[in-house]
Amino acid sequence: MEKKKAKKTTHVGDAARDGADAPWGWLTHRGVVPTFSFVSLFGLLVRAAVSLHPYSGAGTPPKYGDFEAQRHWMEITINLWARDWYVNGTLNDLSYWGLDYPPLTAYQSYVHGLFLKLFDPDSVALFSSRGYETYFSKLLMRWTVLSSDVMVFFPAVFCFWIVYNRGRSRGGERCDTAWHIAMLLINPCLILIDHGHFQYNCISLGLTVGAVAAVLSQKDLIACALFSLALNHKQMSAYFAPAFFSHLLGKCLRRKNPFFEVSRLGLVVIGTFAVVWWPYLYSSDALLQVLSRLAPFERGIYEDYVANFWCATSVLIKWKRLFLTPELKLFSLIMTVSTCLPSMIHQIASPSSQGFLYGLLNCSLSFYLFSFQVHEKSILLPLLPASLLALDDPSLYKWLTHYGLLSMFPLMRRDRLLLPYTTLNALYFLLHHVPRDRRDSEVTSSSAAYTILTAFSVCCYFGLHLVYLTMHAPEKYPFLFEALIMIFCFFQFALLAIYTNKKQWTLSKHLMLLNKEKKLI
Repeated sequence: MEKKKAKKTTHVGDAARDGADAPWGWLTHRGVVPTFSFVSLFGLLVRAAVSLHPYSGAGTPPKYGDFEAQRHWMEITINLWARDWYVNGTLNDLSYWGLDYPPLTAYQSYVHGLFLKLFDPDSVALFSSRGYETYFSKLLMRWTVLSSDVMVFFPAVFCFWIVYNRGRSRGGERCDTAWHIAMLLINPCLILIDHGHFQYNCISLGLTVGAVAAVLSQKDLIACALFSLALNHKQMSAYFAPAFFSHLLGKCLRRKNPFFEVSRLGLVVIGTFAVVWWPYLYSSDALLQVLSRLAPFERGIYEDYVANFWCATSVLIKWKRLFLTPELKLFSLIMTVSTCLPSMIHQIASPSSQGFLYGLLNCSLSFYLFSFQVHEKSILLPLLPASLLALDDPSLYKWLTHYGLLSMFPLMRRDRLLLPYTTLNALYFLLHHVPRDRRDSEVTSSSAAYTILTAFSVCCYFGLHLVYLTMHAPEKYPFLFEALIMIFCFFQFALLAIYTNKKQWTLSKHLMLLNKEKKLI
């Protein structure tokens, strides 16, 4: 008995020494809060550096780009009553960046608009501020995104990290958790979109991470409230809705009074929506007016080159020419629901924390690949659960991040963000491959076919970058290179979706084996 204890003590001591000697060890031995604070500070510096570069629509009238859209929403919300924010009129021309996100985004714009008005009133003056691009106003706008990250996304990541990494606080495993924080906070795609291109995805994604942390902590009521807020900030958060629904339903069905449990969760969701939508509940017309702004079906099933099924297959099947919008909506709905169903069935039948995280990834991938009107920026949604799973499946996160970056490459070039794009690509690669302890190795035996396929993918990855930057597309096919990037990334994402669905279903087999072993013991 004493020998066993001595061996165990020696093993823990070796792990601790290995952790201290590892590249992350000098940081992690100081404790949880200093570790998180240091990585957060570095993440903020990276964000600030990216913020020094151009943004979507910089100096390109008449409508500029996403930066002007966000500023215009601040202008509208602080100068008009809430009931007029989504209504076309003389003071609010919806053809000029009309609000097309749920009310929580409008409230966020209102708060940020007050901040801009306090320091630079001209930047949000009604009508006269359109296309306003002074250095000071741009600085203020960048600060609104940074503050949103600090106030929403960073605390949510900290809560998730504490919950998910319980029991991983000894020895070399501390290095793993520090590495995981870096993967969560220094996500190159999110930084490029929010702090380069210019958006506020950190708010909806932060609320979603908070909801995930609440689910893992068995605080389901808080999870429902937080995820409802995420849905009310950006409707794209619906990518995660099937996973939340199926996991929580599966848990409720295993309790003493399933109907009561489901009713409680439903009341929280309805209550949260009612509070957020209160200014628009005075009439059905007002409610429908807002809802109509959230579903831009008139734009078609796809608008730009995006690495999903509809755009990739449009090379062979001209969806927009052959089918009407109602038919395409139906096709899209059937494909999206069908590909979500396996993941949902798994969680209803066998809910688990790890299965829930894979469910988030699988459902968001289904929406990205098959739903209606997907944007390049939507890859941020599958990337979120992949980053939450990075500690357990680092190769999965690396795979999705690299091809997520490639899928956004044409957008980054249009925004003149090639330097931060290249730098963040390199930074992510370095951080991901820094050993987490002296014994850490991710070398896995693989077949020759897998090795050849991986080498081919890597060559294509770098080759497409090189071709896009150095060659001109033929006049007859001006978007040829964008199409090649889109098709290549689509096949990568489709393969990844097959892999993650298989991985989710193998989890239940693994849990059954563990339960059998426990019974035998």
